[in-house]
Amino acid sequence: MQAAIEKPLLKVGDHPMIYHVICALKNAESVNRLIVAVTPATRNTAETVHDLGVEVFETAGEGYEQDMKQAIKTLGLEDVVIVAADLPFLAPVIIDVAVQNYFLNDKPALMVAAPIELYERLGLKASYAFNYEGKDLVPVGLNVIDGTRIDEGRLDETIFVVTDRDLIFNVNTQADLKLARNYQGRWPRDEA
Repeated sequence: MQAAIEKPLLKVGDHPMIYHVICALKNAESVNRLIVAVTPATRNTAETVHDLGVEVFETAGEGYEQDMKQAIKTLGLEDVVIVAADLPFLAPVIIDVAVQNYFLNDKPALMVAAPIELYERLGLKASYAFNYEGKDLVPVGLNVIDGTRIDEGRLDETIFVVTDRDLIFNVNTQADLKLARNYQGRWPRDEA
């Protein structure tokens, strides 16, 4: 991002992106415990999240996947919703629908993805896309996994395709941030 502050603390609207994500998770019916994993490099994020009354877990800072595994294993988590901190328009209903779909399938993981065309129409650049059933899809940064199987390597997963344009605003670049700040989509209405 080449920003002067930690990425989760970049503001979209009146609040940092992490605030919007926390609001969505707190208002999702399917979430009963909220933990934000931070690294030694994100101490300001940890402080902000703590001030919002959210549990903080500090990882070793070895990378996204390694840190996620460390948190899940250390905390003994079972069914886990994993959300990136840079989804400022995430809505509780999307989280709940993803969790419902996870439990309806017999697979130990669920990835939420959106068609790449949706990104392109909004002027967003996808950093990664994959082909699934003849469609080019982009992971949106929302997953559900069986934490008891975290050491099994790549888990068989359900691909849950969404077309909610708000959800795909995964802010990874300054251009994404500018688009998000100018976007007139729905905003979380509830406080954290």
